[in-house]
Amino acid sequence: MAKSQETWNKKEVRTNKEKKRKEKDKKKVERRENGKSSSLDDMIAYVDENGQLTSTPPDPTKRKAVDIDSIEVSVPKHKAPEPEDLIRKGVVSFFDDAKGYGFIKDNANQDRIFIHRNGLLEMIKENDKVVFEITVGFKGKNAINVKLDR
Repeated sequence: MAKSQETWNKKEVRTNKEKKRKEKDKKKVERRENGKSSSLDDMIAYVDENGQLTSTPPDPTKRKAVDIDSIEVSVPKHKAPEPEDLIRKGVVSFFDDAKGYGFIKDNANQDRIFIHRNGLLEMIKENDKVVFEITVGFKGKNAINVKLDR
């Protein structure tokens, strides 16, 4: 006599599936009898003036006008600085003649600003007082038109 191909685990899985299906059908029939039909109006949620979800629509008298131009979706726009703000004074804190770069410590805000030999108008060395202009490069602020402060 051949052994049954159906194991105990397979029988249990099949009975659990049937039980779930019967429960689902039973709930479906109960919903029909109670008259609870989910309509689009039951699914709509509103957002009040405080950003909270509610089931009632917002009061149109509390609506605020929003200026579309004041909304910034990406990086905020920067105003171009004044030309006199770009000219600064500082002290050369480090400069490597062999490699041709260094740093200037700004007197106004103590920032370290990168300097390259291409931005020099006069030869400089460490601890020299200099006058320079600031530009913004790929990695931050760069000093150009650097000359000794006399």
